[in-house]
Amino acid sequence: MLKKIITADKSPTLYLPELDEHYHSVNGARQESLHIFINAGLKQLKKDKINILEIGFGTGLNAILTFLNAKNTKQNIYYEAIEKFPLSADIIKDLLADNFPEKEIAEEIHRTDWEKAITISDNFILKKIKIDLTDYVPEKNFDLIYFDAFSPDKQPKLWTEKIFTKLCKATNKNGILVTYSAKGTVKQALRNAGYFVKRLPGPAGKRHMVQAIKQ
Repeated sequence: MLKKIITADKSPTLYLPELDEHYHSVNGARQESLHIFINAGLKQLKKDKINILEIGFGTGLNAILTFLNAKNTKQNIYYEAIEKFPLSADIIKDLLADNFPEKEIAEEIHRTDWEKAITISDNFILKKIKIDLTDYVPEKNFDLIYFDAFSPDKQPKLWTEKIFTKLCKATNKNGILVTYSAKGTVKQALRNAGYFVKRLPGPAGKRHMVQAIKQ
């Protein structure tokens, strides 16, 4: 059963006992998402229109922080997120009870229907899809991919060359894939798939992360 955890930066995450995995770093959920997905991903793209694909919608934190950033930059974002096991309404309500950034927009993002492209604001469109990554077939090309699946030790079938090749084909030239895992096998699978791989300093509590670029 999922359990809410308050992380070091006071933002909440969830713990999944079945996998012995946290949805975010206990060293700070918000700081981890900002460091990996916003700073090393979104802020590297100087474009007016950006298509984003998130692998592992989870608590919605990455989508929320992306919305908040786009609100300031005025970039037009199409945000597609896939998730095999969406959180229940009760879990979301508990998660958002306190310490969640911009609770109002967080609630709206979680409220939106699945399988539909929903206009959240003038410059942010969200489409959530309930599907396993192994079955997902991209219908768009993306400028940025947030790869936020559970760890390769827990879900190895999601971190393969086959998966990354599928994603690379759907990545625009000079597009970016960012992920928290800097495991050697992950970096090699990304290279084999066609990305140029950079190892970057990780967020608090983690030495490294990966930024992969489609050239």
